[in-house]
Amino acid sequence: MWSASRSSSPAAGVRCSASAMARAVFPGVLCRKLLLIQARFSYLHMRYLFFSWLVVFVGSWIVYVEYSSYSELCRGHDCKHSMCVKYREGVIDGPACSSLCDKHTLHLGKCFTAKPNCQVYSGSWGDLEGVIKCQLEEAPHYDLGGEIEAAAFSKPSKGTSVEKFREMIINHLKTKVGDQANLADLATQVLATADANRDGHISLPEARSTWALLQLNEFLLALVLQGREHTPRLLGFCGDLYVVEKVSYSPLYGISLPWILEVWVPAGLRRQMDQWFTPSWPLKAKISIGLLELVEDVFHGTFGSFLMCDMSAATFGYNVRHDLKVMDAQFILPEAAFQDQIRQKRCDVDEDCLYGADCLTSCDLTKHRCTPEVTRPNLAKACQILKDYILKGAPLDVSEELEKQLYDCIALRGSVDLMEMEHSLVLNNLKTLLWKKISHTKDSR
Repeated sequence: MWSASRSSSPAAGVRCSASAMARAVFPGVLCRKLLLIQARFSYLHMRYLFFSWLVVFVGSWIVYVEYSSYSELCRGHDCKHSMCVKYREGVIDGPACSSLCDKHTLHLGKCFTAKPNCQVYSGSWGDLEGVIKCQLEEAPHYDLGGEIEAAAFSKPSKGTSVEKFREMIINHLKTKVGDQANLADLATQVLATADANRDGHISLPEARSTWALLQLNEFLLALVLQGREHTPRLLGFCGDLYVVEKVSYSPLYGISLPWILEVWVPAGLRRQMDQWFTPSWPLKAKISIGLLELVEDVFHGTFGSFLMCDMSAATFGYNVRHDLKVMDAQFILPEAAFQDQIRQKRCDVDEDCLYGADCLTSCDLTKHRCTPEVTRPNLAKACQILKDYILKGAPLDVSEELEKQLYDCIALRGSVDLMEMEHSLVLNNLKTLLWKKISHTKDSR
C-alpha cells in the first residue's frame, strides 16, 4: 500500500507543483487582466467624455452664433415702435396702423428675416393669417448693392396737391418701368391704393406711406400683376410696413428644417429629401405652368419687362389650390431701372456685373463699365429650376420630350429682344406639353 502510494507520488507531485504554480501565476494574470480592463475602460471613458464635451461645446457655439444672429436680424419690436411713433405723430397712416398701434390686433409671430433692413415675420391680423414685412430704414432704391438712405417719410411734402402727387408717381414709374404709354393707368392704381380708408380723399400721411411702399420691388410688382394669381394679395399697410396673405406651402419643393438639423444634414441627403416632400407629378406640372405664366407676364407685360434676378426654389411657393406664388419679389425688378443702374457700375471682369443670384451682364473692358443686357433670359433660369422639379417622376410617355424641351430652354442665351420669337415658341411648347398631360385630370382645376 505504501509502495503503491509512493510509486504514484511523482505524478501527484507534478500535479501539486502545477496547482501551486497555477495558484502562484493566476493572481498575476488576473491582476494584469484587471489592469488591462481598467485601462481600456478608462480610455473609453475618457474618449466618451472628450466627445461629449466636444458635442456640448460645438452645440453651445452653434446656439450662441444662431442666437446672436437672430437677435441682430430680428428686430420686429424696433420696427413696430418706429411705425407707431410716426403714426401717432401724424407722419404716416394706413389701414393696418390702428390695428398695430392702438387695438393691438396685428401681431408679429415667427421671424423669417434674412437682412436686417427688411424685417419679415409670420403674423395674424384678427382672424387673418399673413406675412408682415417692414423696412427699418428707407426702402432701398434700385441701387444694385449701394447704401440705403435713412428713413425720412419726407415725400410728398406738406402742401402737395393730389394732382402734384399723381405727377410725382408718374415720373417715378417712368424711371422704373420706362416711358410706357399706359403709365397713367398704373398711377391710378397707386392712387386707389393710397386711399386706405376709402373715403375718396388722400391724406398726407396716406400719401407718404404709399410713396415709401412704391420704392419696393414687391409692392410695385403686385401693382403691375394686379388681377393675376402669382403675387400674394396685399392685406394692408402702415408706413412701409405691410401685410400680405400667407402662402400655404414654401419653398417650391423640399421641406423646411429647423436650423439645428439643417447644420448636420449632408448636402446629398438634403437633395434627396427635397424630392421626397413634393406633390404628385400632375400637381407639380400645374405649379410649373404657373411659373412659366409668371415668366410670360413679366416679359414684355402691360407695364414693361421685369428681370427675375433670384430664381432659386426658395423664392417661390404655392397655395392649397397649387397656384404658384412669389414669396420674395425684392429681386424681381424693372428692366429699365436695372439697365440704367448697371451701366454705371465699374467692372474688371464679367463677374463684377452680377446682381442678385442670376442677373449677369458682360463687362466692357474698353470702358470698364457693365453692359446693360443680361446674358440669360428669365425663361432659361426658370427652366433650370424646373429641371430637377418636374423631370423627377414624369410619366414615361412625356419624360423624353419634356427633358429635350427643358434643355432647349436652359440653352437660351442673349437678349430677349433679339430672340423674342424663339423665347415665345419655347415657352408655349412647354406649357402645351404639360397642359395636355394634366388637362383631363382633377389636378388641373
